[in-house]
Amino acid sequence: MNNTIELYYKSAYIKEFDAKVISCLEGKDGKYEVVLDKTAFFPEQGGQSSDIGSLTDESGKEYKVTHTAISSSEGMVRHITDAPITEGCVVHGCIDWNHRFSNMQQHTGEHIFSGIVHSRFGFENVGFHLSDSEVTMDYSGVLTEEDIREIELEVNKAIWANIEVICEFPDADRLATIDFRSKKELSGDVRIVTIPGYDVCACCAPHVLKTGEIGLLKVVGLQNYKGGVRVNILCGQRALEYVNSQQNIIKELVNIFTTSEGKIVDSVKKLSDENSSSKQKLAEAMDELVSYELKEIDPSKEDVFLIRPSTYDGNTMRKMVNELSKTHGGYCGIFAGDGVDNYRYIISTGCIGKELKAILNLLGNEFAARGGGNAKMIQGSIEKLDVQELLKKLEQL
Repeated sequence: MNNTIELYYKSAYIKEFDAKVISCLEGKDGKYEVVLDKTAFFPEQGGQSSDIGSLTDESGKEYKVTHTAISSSEGMVRHITDAPITEGCVVHGCIDWNHRFSNMQQHTGEHIFSGIVHSRFGFENVGFHLSDSEVTMDYSGVLTEEDIREIELEVNKAIWANIEVICEFPDADRLATIDFRSKKELSGDVRIVTIPGYDVCACCAPHVLKTGEIGLLKVVGLQNYKGGVRVNILCGQRALEYVNSQQNIIKELVNIFTTSEGKIVDSVKKLSDENSSSKQKLAEAMDELVSYELKEIDPSKEDVFLIRPSTYDGNTMRKMVNELSKTHGGYCGIFAGDGVDNYRYIISTGCIGKELKAILNLLGNEFAARGGGNAKMIQGSIEKLDVQELLKKLEQL
């Protein structure tokens, strides 16, 4: 079986083509693997998601192509379809151009970015992933926020300069003279993508003809990763949609705070400070309330179990349990919740040191509680709880 003729190497702008079905085999999950004598569908490889689209047979029946893969050993491109296609028939292929062109924008933008990182800092691109929602690049060294902003601006200047993108298969003699980036050792035909002044890299993917078609590159994420950094970018329409979404968030905040865009940060900081102050005052009030509540409990009681509303947070519950444990010798516990759903609990053992294992077993076996702890304190949650039944069982311990 001959290799599939890869039309995307002749031109990344071939959107439609006619081809003959060489084979059609049943695959997984009710899908079929269709091999054509030639194709413009770029298969998943090199960290990039595959093309999608459709194949239409001579009767006019359309088959969705949901994925495209290539066998490196056979050189056959397999089109994953939703139904079988008769072997030997001629089909009309149609690429989902919006999807393809978006990938072209992202990938060419990544080349410029990685080329600048390599030339300026000497870092290698050790990881690349281009999906329908994100583009990530992993570099072998650390880049700061300031570095990223400078690189981002330089990339966009290269885009605005509308530089020609050259994709070619140089012969072996010429290839030996080219200094190009590559993540692995390559042999045989090697495709080189050159963006003059910015990058020379081995790459199999479709690219735009000129950098101006990228439109815009925006860095949307930066994090330390495996001794280097991971950078997230968006290009073209994806970048525009991202900027629009951020702008919509700002507009919504402007309306909420009834202020101007330039004062949004100050308004949010003010609200955050007020929220922190309110939380502090609430915590102080809760501490005072807890103090009053504890004074009302008979100090001669050995075991003390309290039922409180869900407004009691973990810190308040823990403080109450710790205070109870100082003056009561047995089990000291708090169950916080409303009605019958979603109770939280914290239980400690008092000064005489009763074992908590019996309570943990009771809660787990009879009330399906989740939790754990140590010899002095346990905590967890119960989804459904009959409080009166619980108190009755605890009294029997």
